[in-house]
Amino acid sequence: MKRDKVWLGVSGLVMNEQGEWLVVTKQYGGMKGMWSFPAGFVDNGETADQAVLREIYEETGIEGSVEGVIGLRTGVIKDIISDNMVIFLVRPFHTAIRQDIPDEEIKDVQFRSTDDLYQDDNCSPMVKALIEEMQDPLRLKSTTSPGAQFNYTHYHLFL
Repeated sequence: MKRDKVWLGVSGLVMNEQGEWLVVTKQYGGMKGMWSFPAGFVDNGETADQAVLREIYEETGIEGSVEGVIGLRTGVIKDIISDNMVIFLVRPFHTAIRQDIPDEEIKDVQFRSTDDLYQDDNCSPMVKALIEEMQDPLRLKSTTSPGAQFNYTHYHLFL
């Protein structure tokens, strides 16, 4: 699907009963090999909350319900592309991960503790920022960047 110059993505924080976070490593793109939340773009005819549930299911096999919005990431890539992502809190109906991973998109899926994720050099900057800021919501994190590989000229993360 063509996304033109305004992108809307979604990402979901899913926790199991032990408080561990559901994370994936992708096989492609700027997050290749990095632990990040299940994520993707909103499709035509789809709301953002529908998209996050679809992405979580497609990438992990886990179904759930949206509990709310916990953050917004917004940036401009190379002074041209408006790149936006809504970060949702999703309550899982179950925590059984798909058995057919890896696949062409996802290398690995795990529930991991926030302590383990925070210490992991392959954890995405957005996940680390959320771990740091869970107790201090709705502040602008203008210094947080997902990495030079994305070429952002402007970047903000609201948590």
